[in-house]
Amino acid sequence: MNPTRKYPGAFAPAVHYMRGIALLLAFLAHLTLYAQPVGKARLTGRITDAASGESLTGATVQSGGQYGTTTDLQGRYTLDLPPGEHTISIRLISFAEKQVKLKLEDGENRTLDLALGSSAQELKLVVVSAGRFEQRIEDVTVSMEVIKPAIIENNNSTSMEDAMQFIPGVNIVDGQANIRGGSGWSYGAGSRVQVLCDDLPQLAADANDAKWSFLPVENLEQVEVIKGASSVLFGSSALNGVINIRTAYPKDTPITKINYFAAAYDKAKLSLDGITYRLDWWGSAPRTYSGMNFFHSRKQGRFDLVVGGNMFYDEGYRQGEDEQRARINLNTRYRFAKIEGLSAGVNFNAMKTEGTLFFLWMNDSTGAYRPAPGTLSDYTTYRTNVDPFITYVDTKGNSHKLRTRWFNTTNENNTNQNSTADLYYAEYQYQKRFSDQVTLTGGLLNSSSKVNSELYGNHTARQQAGYLQADLKWKFITLSLGGRVEQNRINDETDDWVPVYRSGINLHVLQETYLRASYGQGYRYPSIAERFVRTNVGALIVYPNEDLTAERGYSSEIGIKQGLKAGSWAGYLDLAAFQNNYDNMMEFCFAQWGTFTDPLAGNGFRSFNVGNTRIRGAEITLVGAGALYRDLRLNVLAGYTYMDPRQLTYDSLYITKVGLENYRGSDSSDFLKYRFKHLVRFDAELVWKAYSLGANVRYNSFMENIDRIFVTGLFDFAFPPGLGIGHYRKFRNKGDTVVDLRAGWQASKHFRASVVVKNVFNYIYMARPADMQPPRVWVLQVGFQF
Repeated sequence: MNPTRKYPGAFAPAVHYMRGIALLLAFLAHLTLYAQPVGKARLTGRITDAASGESLTGATVQSGGQYGTTTDLQGRYTLDLPPGEHTISIRLISFAEKQVKLKLEDGENRTLDLALGSSAQELKLVVVSAGRFEQRIEDVTVSMEVIKPAIIENNNSTSMEDAMQFIPGVNIVDGQANIRGGSGWSYGAGSRVQVLCDDLPQLAADANDAKWSFLPVENLEQVEVIKGASSVLFGSSALNGVINIRTAYPKDTPITKINYFAAAYDKAKLSLDGITYRLDWWGSAPRTYSGMNFFHSRKQGRFDLVVGGNMFYDEGYRQGEDEQRARINLNTRYRFAKIEGLSAGVNFNAMKTEGTLFFLWMNDSTGAYRPAPGTLSDYTTYRTNVDPFITYVDTKGNSHKLRTRWFNTTNENNTNQNSTADLYYAEYQYQKRFSDQVTLTGGLLNSSSKVNSELYGNHTARQQAGYLQADLKWKFITLSLGGRVEQNRINDETDDWVPVYRSGINLHVLQETYLRASYGQGYRYPSIAERFVRTNVGALIVYPNEDLTAERGYSSEIGIKQGLKAGSWAGYLDLAAFQNNYDNMMEFCFAQWGTFTDPLAGNGFRSFNVGNTRIRGAEITLVGAGALYRDLRLNVLAGYTYMDPRQLTYDSLYITKVGLENYRGSDSSDFLKYRFKHLVRFDAELVWKAYSLGANVRYNSFMENIDRIFVTGLFDFAFPPGLGIGHYRKFRNKGDTVVDLRAGWQASKHFRASVVVKNVFNYIYMARPADMQPPRVWVLQVGFQF
């Protein structure tokens, strides 16, 4: 890679594209200020939920196609109209439309307060991430899944990483999010999935990885997952998809929640080749974990306040590994009285974690929960973000948002791997809504990073981008078109401006049948960790690769969503076929990257551009909620995903360096390493009056291909001969099924108790090489709400 890239021919189109975005944003802002209709009568009021009495934000109040506005955060609206007769339509997704006919006199000021009832024909899943505005999930042009807070709370998910495992098509390996086989195992460096909280990026500046325990599980509106390239709206790390955690703002009534849980690890046994081994090194005294989270939200006049926090202590089921953490978050917002639609605030989140990290087992029998020599490391980490923001929404559907962030990650440990990384982020977004048919979204952003590290060295990085997307809804057709241009820089090396595009269509062909097709380009620039990391775990070395270059790709999909209804139970069945292609893909590879004088004769891991890859597959999901019969309710989230991830081409330098067979890994095929072919996710809960009973089932097929090092004798320094990973895989090659059960009792409006049994059949399995997962866990959980 050249220290400075200046290619006028390639640069010029990107510059023109970015200028075009800026000019269009300026023009639309001009419309915001000057294209206001003149009226001599005024209609004001408040729109509420007929069932709860809560204010409804974002409801559309219109007269014909010319005059319209939306309700503010308190459900209030102001609509200027010419005198005469009008038919006022009030609409909001998931609520039944209401129309009122009235006649306004010249100079009249009239108040019209209305309450909307819910639409019984809809599942009421509304998402924001697809276009950065509210849409019914049936209308989006890409595959999306939604998780509500109840499923996370009822399963006693102690971090967002646990919750992600419930989503069809998603699995996480060592903190690395993987959607439909798009990623493998990267030792915590780099991510093809953009992780967001309220549209702000949550990936750390150094490793570009997600800190799942840092995300606020106690304060959730819902979690939205986009499957497929989403780089146009969300940047280079969204090559494989997006996980957007949306937090909840206060309702009209203050809410306080406190949740406490305590758990114990059961005894553990593993059978291989007819021999049963005891893994529970702790003896008769069980290992435990416990924790508490709290949440309070309220409106105080024009001021909104949300306070939450979490404390967690885990003794650990693996010898020498433990964790304790504490986190507190604060969301504030003030709505200005003199300027209608103007609000500003600051969000804050901070966490401290202490513990010992386990990386490799001693062996797959009695040492499966014991560390290999020299592989434990003590750590203390700090995570802090401060997010000032300002928003202005006028009465004509124009929205201006300025969101900023300072995100600090500090890692301290006993292995000379300390690091501090600061991320500074700013994004301006403009959105124009033309009635209910056209939404135009554009934005400009700048992100800069500074890393001081014993692990990576000292580096700076910068990213700047502009994007524009148009969403059109006309009769039974929904169209989405968008583009983005982005430039990245690390230290003095500046990459080219890179444009990416996306398009999608959704056809409402029958009453509850929706067809969709989409195509999206993606682009991912290597993280600082992938290029510069140099560390060791025991005798195992991780080498840097300063020549690592960006990868590009695209995802395409066709799908059909069919609405289902049985009595008061409503849901949908979704079937999709997809293909993801990646050029110059970055993978974590084992080979002889060092010299013969290094440990293991220079063999170790390194991120490398392995060539072109393709992932094809299909997915079917079922989502539903509602009453089956009288007081008996059923909630379902289930899915099956088939994936065929293949290596297509090989870089000639890579072939010379490590040889084709080494990359192909343990089974000598072109099946991409550290992927599954089949995933099953199933969660169902029956609720009868105050009682609930639920089950969660997760199946991962056999991980067919891993690095050859893990199944050869080269690793005998850590694993006694014949009792290593290859031995384990020989007898455990049919995939893994884990079942959780839960039962709950809603004793009153203010108190709930539940019992969760995780891994109810005490099935011992490996998530990635030498990383055994927990045995059966017994959890008691109690919750209070005021």
